[in-house]
Amino acid sequence: MFLKQKPLYGERSFLVALLVALVVTGCSSLNPDPANESGAQTDAMVSPAGQTSTVQASQLTDLTAQSASYPDSTATPTRHALLELDFYDSPDYFDFEQSDDATLDLEIEVQAELAEQALEQKLRAEAEAAAASEASRLAESRKNNAWFRLQEGMQLTPVDNARVKAQLKWYLDHPGYLQRVMERARPILPFVLDELEKRNLPSELALLPIVESAYQAFAYSHGRASGMWQIIPSTGRFLGLKQNWWYDGRRDIIDSTHAAISYLDSLAQQFDGDWELALAAYNAGPGKIRSAVRYNRKKKRPTDFWHLTKIRNETRAYVPKMFALRELFANPDKYQLDLIPVTNQVSYEIVELDGQIDLALAAELAGITVNELYQLNPAFNRWATAPKGPHRLLLPREKAEQFKIGVAEVPPSKRINWVRHKIRKGETLSHISKKYRSTVALIKEVNNIRSNQIRAGKYLMVPTATRSLNTYTLSKNSRITSIQNTNRTGNKRVHIVRSGQSLWSISRSYGVTTRALAKWNGIAPIDTLSVGQKLVVWTRKGATQTVSINQTRPSNALHALRYTVRKGDSLYRIANRFNIRVSDIKLWNRVGKYLQPGQKLKLYVDITSQSG
Repeated sequence: MFLKQKPLYGERSFLVALLVALVVTGCSSLNPDPANESGAQTDAMVSPAGQTSTVQASQLTDLTAQSASYPDSTATPTRHALLELDFYDSPDYFDFEQSDDATLDLEIEVQAELAEQALEQKLRAEAEAAAASEASRLAESRKNNAWFRLQEGMQLTPVDNARVKAQLKWYLDHPGYLQRVMERARPILPFVLDELEKRNLPSELALLPIVESAYQAFAYSHGRASGMWQIIPSTGRFLGLKQNWWYDGRRDIIDSTHAAISYLDSLAQQFDGDWELALAAYNAGPGKIRSAVRYNRKKKRPTDFWHLTKIRNETRAYVPKMFALRELFANPDKYQLDLIPVTNQVSYEIVELDGQIDLALAAELAGITVNELYQLNPAFNRWATAPKGPHRLLLPREKAEQFKIGVAEVPPSKRINWVRHKIRKGETLSHISKKYRSTVALIKEVNNIRSNQIRAGKYLMVPTATRSLNTYTLSKNSRITSIQNTNRTGNKRVHIVRSGQSLWSISRSYGVTTRALAKWNGIAPIDTLSVGQKLVVWTRKGATQTVSINQTRPSNALHALRYTVRKGDSLYRIANRFNIRVSDIKLWNRVGKYLQPGQKLKLYVDITSQSG
C-alpha cells in the first residue's frame, strides 16, 4: 500500500540519506553465513524503520531464479531486489514520482488557508468596527435625547409598593397614552429640564405635567386649575402670574414653568426636603398635608406620605402616579417603552415685540398656521396678544428670522385692525365691547375715556381681529364653543343664564350634576356665570324638564340647615366649607357686606358633596 502523504522539500533530503543507509544495511545481511550455506532458514533483515523483516526461503529461491534476467546478476539475490521487497512493504514508502505535484498542491492549500484566515480577520475587524460605530451612535443619540438626560438627573429614591405598582400597571396597559404624552412634551421638555438643572432640582419633576395635564397646555380642571402645571387662580396670583381677559399666565409655557418650579422648590423646603410630602402638597395644598401629618403624629403613627390617612383619594393616587412614571422612564427597556426622540435643544425662539399684534397676522408673517402659533403661545385668550403685555411670542426656531424680517416692515398701527365705531343712542361701552369681542377697559384706554359715559353721535376707535373669529380656533371662546358642540348622548338643550342663577341652581333644574354641566361647557363647577351666557345641557332621552327661569331656591331634595356665624367667618369661607356658592348664600339670606358673629344663615346643602 502506498501512503498518499506528500513529502516537503526538506523531507526529501532526509529520505534519500535514509535510503542509502538501508541499502548498506541490507547488503551486509545478505552475505551467506558459513554456518548455514544451505540457506534453508529465514534470513533476518532490518527494515528502514529499524524493524526486523523475515524473508522466507521460497522467496529467496524465486529471487535467485529471477536474477538471471539482470545483466550482471549473480547466483545470490541482488541488493536491489531485496531492497525493493523490504522497502515497498514499509510504511515509509513515498511516491517520489509525484513529489513535485504534491508540493504544488500543498502550497495552494496553505495559501488558501492563509487567505481564509485573513478574510476571517478582516470580517471580524469590520464587525468590531461596526459594533463600535453603532455603540458610538447610540451614545450620541442618548446624549442628544432629552429623555435620557432626564434619567441622568434623577434624584428621587425609587418606591416599590402596591400603590405604585397599580399606577404603573395602568400606564403599561395604555401605551398609546404614553406616546401621545411624549409627543406633546417634545417642544417643552428640554426647557423644563434646563430650568430644573439651574436649580439642581430632581429631573423627575419634568414628569409632573404628565400627572397634572398629560402635557396639555390648554387643560382646565373642575377645580379651576389651568395649564400644563394645573395652577389654580389664587396660587397663580400668589406666584405672580397675570390673569386677565386677554392673557392667562397659568398657561404660558415660560411663566408657568418658572412659577411651578419655584413653588415646588419652596414646598420641598417647607417639608424639610421630603419630596413625597412636597408633591402631595402641590396637589392638595401645604395646609392640608401639614394637617394630615399632625393627625398622624397625634395618633403616634408614621408621618411619611405613605401612612397619611387624612388626605383625599385624588392626593393618595397623585404621588404613586409620579413614582410610577419615574420607574417607567428610568427603565424604558425593562418595560419595553419606546421613547420618542426629543432633542435637547429647545425647538423655539422667544421673539420680543414692542406692542400688541394680531395672532393671525403673526402666524402669516412666520409662515405657520394660527393653531401652531397658539400651541406655542397658549396663554393668549383672544385674537391678539395682550395690550399691556407680555409682548413676546414663541416661534419655531427655523421660522423666527422670517418673522423678524416680516414684522419689521409692518408699522405698529397696522398690526391690529381698527374700526371707527359711531355711537348710537342707548349704546353703552359694554354693548360695544361685546360687539367687537373686546373689553371696556381697552376701549376706554385707546380712546382716553375716564368714565363710562359716552355720547350718541360720537366716534370710538375699537381694535378688532384682522380675520374672521372662526380663524382663531384655539382662542378661549373658540375652545368653549368646540366643547359645547361635542356630540353626546341624550337631548341637547341650550340655556341662557338669567340674573340670580348659578351652575348649581341650573343643574338642579335639569336634573343633572353640577360637575357634568360644567364639563359640557368647558368651565369649572365654581366658575362665576354672567347674565346672558349660553350653556349647553344634555338631558336623558325621553325626560321632560320644566325650568324656572327665575329660580332662586334650591331643589327640595337638598337639606336645609341653620348656620351660626362664628368669629372670623366670611361668606367665602362658609361657601367653601359647604361646597356652595357665595351668590347662593346671598340669595337665600339678606346679608350685607360683613357678617356678624352669632348671625343666623339659612343654607341648602347637598350632603353627598360634602367631604367632611
